[in-house]
This record gives sequence, C-alpha cells and structure tokens, in this order.
Amino acid sequence: MSAQTPASREQVEKLLSRWKEHFKGAETLRDRRTAFRDFMETLPEPTRIQIRRVDAGGVEAELLWPARLHHPIGRRVILFIHGGGFYSGSIRSHSLLAGSLAKAASSDVLLIDYRRAPEYGYPAQVNDALSAYRYLLDSGYSNGNIIVMGDGAGGNLAIETVLLQMRSRQPLPAAVVALSPITDLAASGASVTSNAANDQVLDKNVLEALRKAYLGNNSATDPDISPLYADFSGFPPLLLQVGSGELLLDDTLRLADKARKDGVDVTAEVWPGMPHQWQLFPSVLDDADKAGQKIAEFAITHFADPPAQ
Repeated sequence: MSAQTPASREQVEKLLSRWKEHFKGAETLRDRRTAFRDFMETLPEPTRIQIRRVDAGGVEAELLWPARLHHPIGRRVILFIHGGGFYSGSIRSHSLLAGSLAKAASSDVLLIDYRRAPEYGYPAQVNDALSAYRYLLDSGYSNGNIIVMGDGAGGNLAIETVLLQMRSRQPLPAAVVALSPITDLAASGASVTSNAANDQVLDKNVLEALRKAYLGNNSATDPDISPLYADFSGFPPLLLQVGSGELLLDDTLRLADKARKDGVDVTAEVWPGMPHQWQLFPSVLDDADKAGQKIAEFAITHFADPPAQ
C-alpha cells in the first residue's frame, strides 16, 4: 500500500486519543466490552439503507440492504461476523461499516450477534457463525453469491466457518474477507512482541485475557480454533487487510503465506499507520473509506451474479 499521508496520520491520532479516553480504567474484559460499546455508539448510524431483524438459524441478526429502488434483495450477500476479541462487539458497533459495504457492493449484508466470551467460549462463536452461513443457503442465496467476512476475532470466525464447511464437503462461499484476523491463539507471531509499543488498540495483556476466555481447556494450536494450523487446500479466494503496526500483523502475514502454499488465491494488504479495526470508521478516517472500497470491489469481483455497473 502507498505511504500514509499527513492528513491520514492526523485523523488516526485524533481517533486514538478519543479511544484511549473511553478505555481509561477498563481493566477486565467486561469493562472493555462496555468501553467499546460506548465508544462505537458515538458514531452515527448508517444512512440510506433498509434494516430487518432476522433469526439466522437461531442467531440474532440484522439484514441490511441499500435503500434504493430496484435493489434485488436476496440475490447477493455479505455475511459479516463482527470482531471484538470473541468477548465484545455487536450489531450496533459494526453497523456503520456494514451499511457502507451494502451500498458500495450493491449487496445485502447479514450482521450477526453471536454468543460471546466469557459467558460462552469455543465453540459457541464459530457454531453461531456456521449456523448463520447455512441459514443464508437455506434462505435461497446461492453460495456463489455469498462473501463471508469478519474483523479481528470475527476474521478468525469467518475463516473457521469456511474451513468447517469445506471439511464437511458442503457448498463454499464465493470468497472470504478477513480484516486483521486472529489466526494464531498461541500468539507465537513475532509482531506480538515487535509491535507491542506500536499497537494502541490491542495489547499483550488483553490478547492473553481473551485467549484464556475463548480457549478454555482447548489447545491453542487446534486448527479448528487457530486457522494458521489448518489445511487450506480448496479454500475460496481470500482478501486480508492489516495495519503495519498491529500486534496481529504476523497473524495475517503468516496465514497469507500458509494459504498461498496450499494453493489459495490470496490478496494481502498491509496499510501503513493503520490501527486495529480502522475499517470500522468510514467518514472518520479516509483510509477506512479506501479500505471499504477495496473490500466492496473484491466482493463484486467474486460474486457469481455481480451488480450492474
């Protein structure tokens, strides 16, 4: 990616200053869940979209689509699995990006509220994500018109959902998008240490706490939990985005290498100066708008039935 502009750097600094203020004193995962919720509620709700609450195979969800005449609801869809370290995030926290993608990709977006840690650990989250994907198939969406997407922990769940679907020899989505995914619950990537001073959103203590809450007594290197250790042979095209200073940089880069070696069509983008989950802030960060446009273009390219241009 091209170098970060001074204007982009100033936008990020302002956002992170507000972020730090909201998270001051948030020690536990539940405290951080509340801080993240409160911070994201300061953002505007999406505009020019329609929203319908749905039961996605037993999982609470919202279906969003562009509020413009003749949008073919039910033709193509992005399954969006929100991030938040397996313990936070919600439909509300990710609705602005979801609405932006619905408009940019001329697509429906199914945004789900899966069960979260510490109340629920693995495999509740991935089971909910898989149920939502199969709900879309049962609702009439062709698998070739489904993109599965997630950020952070949601990126992990997006990848694991498709791996489970692949292992069961059932229809796969057209493509997968993972934004700064947690791919290695063993936290063995070099960037967990080398970027510790650079990442102002996620730190090693939080990473350790969310690992424990999600893993329980399960192995961190189980390929059903950490996709870095999985076999990707036959996996759909994959778009990865990550910030250059993130703790999870190597979670992305090592997964990209692993998937390519297994024959997957991988596009990996490293964005200079971008914090974890920067894509959640369209209209606040210029680079969030640009990243969202790249996601939409990737989706349109891979839909079997792309929208008319």
